[in-house]
Amino acid sequence: MKIAIIASGFLPVLDGVTVSGYYRVQKLSQLRHQVLLFCPDYSPLANLYPNWKDYTGNIFPGVEIINLPSTPFLDFERNVGFNTYQIVRQELEKFQPEIIHVDEPERLFFAFFRLAGIKFAQRNKIPCVCTFRTNFLEYFEDFLPLPKGINLMLKLIFEKSFVSIYNQYDLTLVSSSVTYQKIVNMGIKNVKYTNFHGFDVEKFQSTAIKANFWESNYQISNLNNKVKIVFLGRLTEDKGWKFTLDAFVRLQQLIDIENVAIIIVGDGPMREEISNRLSQVTNHVYLLGRIPPENVPNILKNSDFHVTASEKETRGLTVLEAFAAGIPVVAPQAGGVTENIQDGWNGLLFTPGNQESFCKKLKLLIEDNNLRREMGIKAKEVIAKYSWNNAVANLVKIWQEQIMLKS
Repeated sequence: MKIAIIASGFLPVLDGVTVSGYYRVQKLSQLRHQVLLFCPDYSPLANLYPNWKDYTGNIFPGVEIINLPSTPFLDFERNVGFNTYQIVRQELEKFQPEIIHVDEPERLFFAFFRLAGIKFAQRNKIPCVCTFRTNFLEYFEDFLPLPKGINLMLKLIFEKSFVSIYNQYDLTLVSSSVTYQKIVNMGIKNVKYTNFHGFDVEKFQSTAIKANFWESNYQISNLNNKVKIVFLGRLTEDKGWKFTLDAFVRLQQLIDIENVAIIIVGDGPMREEISNRLSQVTNHVYLLGRIPPENVPNILKNSDFHVTASEKETRGLTVLEAFAAGIPVVAPQAGGVTENIQDGWNGLLFTPGNQESFCKKLKLLIEDNNLRREMGIKAKEVIAKYSWNNAVANLVKIWQEQIMLKS
């Protein structure tokens, strides 16, 4: 199959969307499909991502990445430029795909100032499907701290725009039942819920706990007798970091915090604030920065549990990765993360925005090694269906069905 993917982002930016996109095209290559993927050019961020060239051009057999001239977006991302769509049209004409798949079409619409892929698909009588990735409306107040009335009015305007954009595609795919219901209620009519999120389950399960792992790999000593809490993701306000920092001040009054090591994987504009505030709570705070995806399994496997305070995840890839590594998760009872966490069985859910609830759950896992171990064993039981073989097979089946409908 010849598949064109128009994506709002790709590696070297590290988040759930980009990492999933990378492993998806790798699996498609192994299955001998041909893929042409468009994404922003990250060369202007070479100071942050010195390895950006590793993710451009022919990165796998049959997979070509075309980087479009880009404009700034936040501190660590880029958007495709509004005048770059002519490159997409020209390359699509040369490639002649059988199907076009668009990731985050609303973000691309406001970058290109047009619906990505649709006109070409209609003219060539091929399907054009899209993926609902991030509910940007839920992040609205994080990035536009305007008066409440103005924010509400803008959200209503953007919601109508988003619904109109998505409804013009042949299909909107979503990987979370929670998000599925939300966007159906918004008015998006062409929604299909299926599992197309995956990760390398075997890589996580084959990883072993290693003696002196932290000292050997990250020059962090004396962690063997500490409970290692790992945070994995962007260091931005929308990930719940303000709440987390306030809660850890409270947590130190409930437990011996010096028995805990806080390990933070990721980067972003809140890095300095996080470092400063947590350093006032404990001497055992370690910010590892951006870590290549292939290093994540070892980090999780050699930690005791994973924590996220983000209330707005569509699915929460890091939760699944933690489960695959055999460690439980503490997360808010909100958003797509609740789909896989069974409170008290493979993880703990706290009341969103409630510091007392959050600290109670943290205290429970910090102080009970047997509970952590039992939950970690159960966590592995839910992730088999998220192998890339299953996820990509689901996606390929949908693409084939859409192609048949157009033939």
